[in-house]
Amino acid sequence: MDKTSVRDRVIEAADELFYGRGIGNVGVDAVRDAAGVSLRALYKEFPAKEDIVLAVLGLRHDMWTTGVRREVDGMTDPAARMLAVYDYLAVWFEEADFRGCGFINAFGELGSSSRRVAEAVREHKQSFQRYVEEIVAAGGGSRELAAQLAILAEGAQTTAAIAGTSDAAGVARSAAETLIGAAGLAG
Repeated sequence: MDKTSVRDRVIEAADELFYGRGIGNVGVDAVRDAAGVSLRALYKEFPAKEDIVLAVLGLRHDMWTTGVRREVDGMTDPAARMLAVYDYLAVWFEEADFRGCGFINAFGELGSSSRRVAEAVREHKQSFQRYVEEIVAAGGGSRELAAQLAILAEGAQTTAAIAGTSDAAGVARSAAETLIGAAGLAG
């Protein structure tokens, strides 16, 4: 048997299924089957489907945070650090299984019926906004610029998912360059 924990196997299987098919279209039995665990073992780790959804959102938060920070940390110029967010988006949007932001998708499906999911989504989005504020402040920019850059990134995610192309990353990056230049922060 695979040495990966039951918890990790369930989260990984649920992530793939929820992201690919939608949370509402995937039952706990499908998650159990994909994870290769018993229903009893699944429910021991996750008493309710909502608990699985929250664990998947935790995984997605970690993946997003790690990916964006890796891209940003690879840059030294302050303006390039701000723009690196869009470079990360461009790569992500090209992935074969890209279906948009898992948090936006989860909020669209469950935000009105699950307070816990809505709170997890809001915290993730606020976390990203705080991170953009940190990057922008380190480069001498304002909170207003940070909010604008974060909204561009959010809009690009939604646009790319709906349009089915990665073009939104380049458009958002170009708009971000304009905003950074107008703020007098261009490298």
